[in-house]
Amino acid sequence: MGDDAGVTPTTRAADVVLLGGGGAGTAVLHHLALHLLRQRQRRPLRVVVVDPLDRLAARPADRTWCSWVPRGGRAEAELGPAVHRWWPTVLVVARDGSPVRLDLAPLRYAMVRGEDYYAHVAALVARAVDRGALDLAHLPVAALDVEEDATAARVVLPQGHLVAPVVLDSRPAPPARPGASSLVQHFLGQRVRGAEGSVDPDRAVLMDFSVPQPPVGLAFGYCLPSDTATSLVEHTAFVPEPLAAQEQAAALAAYLPGALGTTTSAGLHVEHVEAGAIPMTDAPFTQRPAAPPGQRRSRVVRLGTAGGAVRPSTGYAFTAMHRAARALAGQLAAGVPGDRLDVPRPYPRRHAWMDALVLRALIDGPQRGGLEGPDFFVRLFTRNPPQRVLRFLDGLTGPAEELALMATSPRGPMLRAAARDAAWRLGGGR
Repeated sequence: MGDDAGVTPTTRAADVVLLGGGGAGTAVLHHLALHLLRQRQRRPLRVVVVDPLDRLAARPADRTWCSWVPRGGRAEAELGPAVHRWWPTVLVVARDGSPVRLDLAPLRYAMVRGEDYYAHVAALVARAVDRGALDLAHLPVAALDVEEDATAARVVLPQGHLVAPVVLDSRPAPPARPGASSLVQHFLGQRVRGAEGSVDPDRAVLMDFSVPQPPVGLAFGYCLPSDTATSLVEHTAFVPEPLAAQEQAAALAAYLPGALGTTTSAGLHVEHVEAGAIPMTDAPFTQRPAAPPGQRRSRVVRLGTAGGAVRPSTGYAFTAMHRAARALAGQLAAGVPGDRLDVPRPYPRRHAWMDALVLRALIDGPQRGGLEGPDFFVRLFTRNPPQRVLRFLDGLTGPAEELALMATSPRGPMLRAAARDAAWRLGGGR
């Protein structure tokens, strides 16, 4: 994939424009390359990525994605070359420090580092380009606007325009309307290296609730070992506002030695730092802007957080992001016009209501008759098969499984949250 830094187009045509080349945009390139490599193309599909950074070329260590993947399935085959580590079992640690081991079979927990994923996608893209199935360009600028009429979408650039029948937009965007409940997932992590043999590479901690808890929301640590000396250790908080940088750094520093089974951080080398804030809200996000007059649907499709891929109750987005990318890539490779693209919902509609109740109960906390967050998540994992919980977080469960999950939730807090949610809706909140 080459930069067109020296090109100053007035009007340039493409088949697909990707606004943003982060996780959601890279996922589209990933699945698009796979589709194009499996079929014969009459001509290369012209794709332009508009983003100040070309991640396929730079391959920055900017993030880590973690998810659970079925053994032997399509997702494992597609993602496998980019996976840094797999674990068949993980630990959830209760507030009192008691560990609960979860056997995930037939799933495995996967850790994908940004630099590895970008390299994997870059190799697939290069094969598709060499085969003449893909014509990919990168413009290292930020788009100024997107305009649309009945024939095409036009991306306004600092110099010139891009015209295409399809625009996939993963840039941040506000929800369609306010919600009732919102938190933010604020995380800070370090990849640290200690003495050889100091780390058990099979001891993956998914959620450790023994860390100090905030007044509203919840906090947990997690520790994912890369080898016998290196681990990714993070502190995560679901809170109304992001923590102050000093507070978050202190929380991670306090958690890190215990997570690694030491008494001090002395002698540990920090190889990588990652941080971020992910919105967790029951406010709805729209996958398409309003269509222009005379057109049934917009040619613009929103991806990632802007398209509702983030699970409101947990902040997970990886599976939904790839589900959308896989569906869109198949249609784009088949030449489906932008206004006819069938975009799958990130999660079933009933899940939006269930997530809204969990958010509301977490924000209320036990002081207002809501949930004790750490106990709630430990209870879900200990009173249900872990696969059921993980399938629910991915939006893949059916009504019967969801009723079983609801039956193991604290009844009083959830009923009170449902009553408050109903009052808000009847009062015109939604």
